[in-house]
Amino acid sequence: MPSFHFKTLFAAVVVVLAGIAGCAGDSVGSRDQGSIAKSNSAPAAPPAAAGELKPRKANLPDLPEGAGPMDADAPDEFVPTRSGLYYRILRKSNGRKPRSTDKVLAHYKGWLDNGQKFDSSYEHGEPTEFALNAVVPGWTEGLQLIGEGGMIELEVPPRLGYGAHGNAGVPPNSRLHFIVELKKIE
Repeated sequence: MPSFHFKTLFAAVVVVLAGIAGCAGDSVGSRDQGSIAKSNSAPAAPPAAAGELKPRKANLPDLPEGAGPMDADAPDEFVPTRSGLYYRILRKSNGRKPRSTDKVLAHYKGWLDNGQKFDSSYEHGEPTEFALNAVVPGWTEGLQLIGEGGMIELEVPPRLGYGAHGNAGVPPNSRLHFIVELKKIE
């Protein structure tokens, strides 16, 4: 199966961020709604009830060739947000954190539950620039949790990813997994 370029893949996704409540970082009301394409799909499901989602352990990931190092004390536990996104910070950073309206330069690898990779900027040989308000909500939320120079692993539930429609190389209702290094905020 061919690899799909992340910028093209995610830029093609139309999402309605106004339906996503409880995301970390900027509040939905502060987003530039004029720059977000409207979707004809059903609104996202409500976020998980408080206390419903629990942290869970998982083996640390194998990093793609070309990735920078993880912290020696990287956690073996994913932490949930109120929206249902699971994350763990693999490399801490005191660098500036992006806002939902920022453009960022990031290196990433994305795969499905079965381990099938659907995209990787590492394989393209260079980080990719994209607007955080033009990608799936799980990315918009997750990248606001780390600073420049940081690395995060995301587990994005379907409603914060491509949902019931899926996307090129991603079947409907797929949970998405990513390793992302935030190189720079543009």
